[in-house]
Amino acid sequence: MKPNTRNGKRFNYLFGLINLAAVYCIVWLLWYVFMNPNAVMKLYDPFYGLSLILVFLVSIVLMTNVADFYPFQVKGSNAITQGIILVVVSLLLMLFIHYIFFWNFIGRFGVAYFSPQSIVTSGGIGADPLNARVIASRAILFFCATFLWWAMFWSLGFGRWPWCGMSRGVLAWSRFFTVMFFTVISYAILFHPVVCQFFYPAQNKAGVELWWISFTGTASPNFTMGLMFCILPWIVMSHLLWEGYPWKRLEENGEGTFVKGVVTFFGTAILGIISFGIMLKIMNIFLGEAFVGGQYTDGLDFRYMHTGEISVFFMLAATILKTYFNNFPNNLGLWARAVIRTVIALVGGLLVYFFYYSPATIFFLGCETGRGYPEDTPLAWAMLFLGIILIQEEFFQGHPLKRTEKS
Repeated sequence: MKPNTRNGKRFNYLFGLINLAAVYCIVWLLWYVFMNPNAVMKLYDPFYGLSLILVFLVSIVLMTNVADFYPFQVKGSNAITQGIILVVVSLLLMLFIHYIFFWNFIGRFGVAYFSPQSIVTSGGIGADPLNARVIASRAILFFCATFLWWAMFWSLGFGRWPWCGMSRGVLAWSRFFTVMFFTVISYAILFHPVVCQFFYPAQNKAGVELWWISFTGTASPNFTMGLMFCILPWIVMSHLLWEGYPWKRLEENGEGTFVKGVVTFFGTAILGIISFGIMLKIMNIFLGEAFVGGQYTDGLDFRYMHTGEISVFFMLAATILKTYFNNFPNNLGLWARAVIRTVIALVGGLLVYFFYYSPATIFFLGCETGRGYPEDTPLAWAMLFLGIILIQEEFFQGHPLKRTEKS
């Protein structure tokens, strides 16, 4: 059993709640400045804003889960100073990935649809600046979502394998190129063909005919996106709420193994597929049977994407439980506390769901958040919230909720 403490002191749940409220205010302020369509920057259209937020989240995960903070020395350092440095680095990394790597490197010298300027220059129907930015943003979004999936899975499944005992630099670069390798392959199969369909005429010599149309009833990438985001919560929950189990039983000397990685991959994928199917059935009960050509909530494409959006709420709830409520409960056996935590995360995710689709959120976000509204996706707000929580927990080492010796 684990005591209900942090740093040897009884955990203060009231302080955790206050801390969560403060983080929510920070998220609201950032949304107001950058995303609110009626405020300052107005970056939320929604794909452009969502792609920026997801690239920002990827930059955080890249530094924490993939590079393990290399080349920085985090442990034992001043939490505030180190946190500020890491935030600045993650922001610069976000700008580099989005605007330099995708827009002005890959998009100019490799794959044109990653750059709005390259799409406009190529001409043709629909190659206006706004539509071009939407297409490029969606392509970046799909690629970064795939990277996020592989990075989080690799951290849970393989960990430092097969580079155990290697230097931090070797581990960071080896893991990065491995994750990128699988990301590129997965993206080419799951998303590249559908991006080629965004143009008229469709780029059928660059992308194959969509292989999922025959059994999904839609040519939308929402099927693959929704399924991917249904898998992610099980990776997060087994890492945070289940304390790495049951996959941890396959470790050797506290390190990941090939068997552990393979079992974790298929185990989380199976759980994701099951939850994907369950949520579709539940939506059929409450919203009626979806059908080909259905508009908004009656459309198959909406149903597939909505499963992923709901799943991100579960991810957010699980992260909040771990970070601000000390992974309650801690005074029971492993499986008892894992089950209770999972139930809390699922209920918490549903509460976040109802909050997001309430009039209160319309006021806070400055835009319509109704189910099926084409100009909104809760992925943006939830991913931004997750990113800010990760910054406090990872970059600032939990400060001020969790204090280190030098902070």
